Amino acid sequence: QAQLVESGGGLVQPGGSLRLSCTASRMIFSPYTMGWYRQAPGKQRELVASITSAGTTIYADSVKGRFTISRDNAENMVFLQMNSLKPEDTAVYYCNARWVTEVWGQGILVTVSS
Repeated sequence: QAQLVESGGGLVQPGGSLRLSCTASRMIFSPYTMGWYRQAPGKQRELVASITSAGTTIYADSVKGRFTISRDNAENMVFLQMNSLKPEDTAVYYCNARWVTEVWGQGILVTVSS
């Protein structure tokens, strides 16, 4: 069964940076569109960024210019570089894979606070 495991979350001060990683296993990684979603307390889950197998990226307006999504097909990994973090970026971040099936990671907490 396909599996996604996130890492790299934690506590960071406003203005700081974090890099999230997602490692895929038990799946053929390269055809999947990979995405990062987040869910803040009391809010719906929302798309943060996605990257297709061809490398086309999409970003939520709220993170454009601050976050960068990338992928390494050789290592079955997708990354989210988050810079200039704001308190409103605080959320559980989920890795997502979508192609013929859809797979979700278990989520990882990012807290932006002083």
